[in-house]
Amino acid sequence: MGIGATAGAAAVGGLALSANASDASGTPSDALVFDKDAYTELTTTVTDAAGNDKEVVYHFWKALTYVADPVDAKYQSLNVSVPVRIDGVAVNAKDAPVLLANSVGGYLPSSVADATGVGGGGTAGLPAGGASASPGATASSGGGTGEVQSGGNAMLNGRGETVDLAKPALAAGYVVVEPGARGRTLTDADGTYYGTAPAAIVDLKAAVRYVRANKGVIPGDTDRIVSTGTSAGGALSALLGASGDSRAYDSRLDELGAADASDAVFAVGAWCPITDLEHADGAYEWNWGGNVTQSTGEVVDQKVSKELRAQFAEYQASLKLRGLKGFGPLTARNYDEYLVKTYLQPSATAYLAGLSDVDRAAYLADNTFITWSGGRATFSWADFLTHVGARKKSAPAFDAFDLSSGENNEFGKDKTQARHFTAYGMKHDTTGVSGSRPDVDIPGKLDLMNPMHHLEKANPGRSRHWWIRLGTKDSDTSLTVSANLAAALDGLGDDVDHLYYWDEGHGSNTDPGDFIAWIARVTRHGKRAGK
Repeated sequence: MGIGATAGAAAVGGLALSANASDASGTPSDALVFDKDAYTELTTTVTDAAGNDKEVVYHFWKALTYVADPVDAKYQSLNVSVPVRIDGVAVNAKDAPVLLANSVGGYLPSSVADATGVGGGGTAGLPAGGASASPGATASSGGGTGEVQSGGNAMLNGRGETVDLAKPALAAGYVVVEPGARGRTLTDADGTYYGTAPAAIVDLKAAVRYVRANKGVIPGDTDRIVSTGTSAGGALSALLGASGDSRAYDSRLDELGAADASDAVFAVGAWCPITDLEHADGAYEWNWGGNVTQSTGEVVDQKVSKELRAQFAEYQASLKLRGLKGFGPLTARNYDEYLVKTYLQPSATAYLAGLSDVDRAAYLADNTFITWSGGRATFSWADFLTHVGARKKSAPAFDAFDLSSGENNEFGKDKTQARHFTAYGMKHDTTGVSGSRPDVDIPGKLDLMNPMHHLEKANPGRSRHWWIRLGTKDSDTSLTVSANLAAALDGLGDDVDHLYYWDEGHGSNTDPGDFIAWIARVTRHGKRAGK
């Protein structure tokens, strides 16, 4: 039995835990049955996208363990919030979309156990460096020691204000599910890591299965689950959408006693996804390699940068992707042109068009690299890189030679805190690790953690609706990562809404109201209910 579980049954989150996820008929066991009456009624005030305050009365279910045999119930539990009155008007959320808002940051642990209401988001790691915070930024349970950083579901809008999608979703009449998940720094009393890859995605799949197994009992349309997340949480949201119902996770889900139900989600919202990790170093150098200085003032090793850029060119060619809007094949040679024409110039144009004449003139005077003509912004890729300035990360950005990155920790195993996950990182190791290639289990775990792997195979259980966002000044990752994700999805015929926020950094969300409206549109909420 895992941490937080005892032999037989244990009471966690108001549920009796048993050893089995379902009975012979496939019906959820008592451990995984949603108790519709075990809620607390709460009231919150939400400011919508138009700046109007709405009073929302909702029912709140706290810390429901979503697997029958948890490794650590503190993290493997979820909260449910269901609106019942909005501004005094009764709401029937029976057919409402379900927003599944994960609060993972930095691939660190996320727990909802201490949340006091919707949007509490629990505790999560969202360090300033994205997923690449040091392995020492720890969270613990079961005898370990460390720090849990506050993250929640929050992002930042263009005014530096916090955006939490859970509350506006609730105010729109949607059901909100906030799952916790294990993360890379969790250790038991013996020092064994139990939250490294692929624990987080397995947990989120188990949470989806719990919701779907309780169809007709848990409020909301469990066939219309919309997953959201930011940074590493954005990567996991994309992975959840890409890998729906993949059998590759079944044995791990069975070990947890996950419900016998689908783990496919209907739609995905992914903000600045830190993903495609085995190719992220090359992508980062292709994008930001021209900016030789980090924000710390350190000059990046140019030999390493050049070698990694060559890796990206080879990888990009192997994908055989075509750009959106008829651009044609995407290669390392034309990707700069693609980003400028398809994303960056339209992003700058939208930003400038939204300013007053006075503010636009002032911005253009400060940023003379932009040509503003006919209501359209144009500039070169080189000038854009100069505009962004110093890069956030060193080289390699993800598989650090000294095993110091959060991603190295994400691929730790047993009592080994951090491991290399690329042959290049292994070759240049500075810690004394022997061998020429990563450990034999690494390739399989990379497949389980990379949405591109599932999209290359055109997984039939994937989501068909995608909302993907990234800030143009986000040098926590490469701009090509989300663009490749969007191109792969578009090539499969999926509905893709992908854009970049001009002059915004990591964790930005400047159009939350549009996203809430997008959910209603793609799920046909209201129309399906005959409204």
